[in-house]
Amino acid sequence: MYLDSAYLAKIYLNEADSGRVRELLKGVNSVVSSIWAVCEVACVFHRQLREGWLTAQQYQELLLAFSEHVNSGVWTLAPITERILKRSVSLLSSSPSNVCIRAGDSIHLTTAQDLGERDIWTNDRHMLAAAPHFGLIGRSV
Repeated sequence: MYLDSAYLAKIYLNEADSGRVRELLKGVNSVVSSIWAVCEVACVFHRQLREGWLTAQQYQELLLAFSEHVNSGVWTLAPITERILKRSVSLLSSSPSNVCIRAGDSIHLTTAQDLGERDIWTNDRHMLAAAPHFGLIGRSV
């Protein structure tokens, strides 16, 4: 099951969809994402700190827990290779001009496709809209 960074972050944070994301993962053998998620999840935690939703101590604890999970292989994180970046550009070039595709979204979408995933799980409306142009089904809880 491929999760984007927002859904990985929801596993650690108590946000509106967090419970449903955690429920979705029950019984799932493998969760995959791009290594790009390491930076994005850390940025989500930092945004929560900046906006006052987390204390400095909570931020550090979440960052440590996530880092430990990454390092111990709880999450299968695919590398960002030159091939992924070139395929991303190719897929972008064939997407309609009215589809909003940001760099991180493009990396996630291309990685999911490259791994042979059929679906990508996210609550990001832009990624959900762009998913079909990458040959994927965008899913949300």
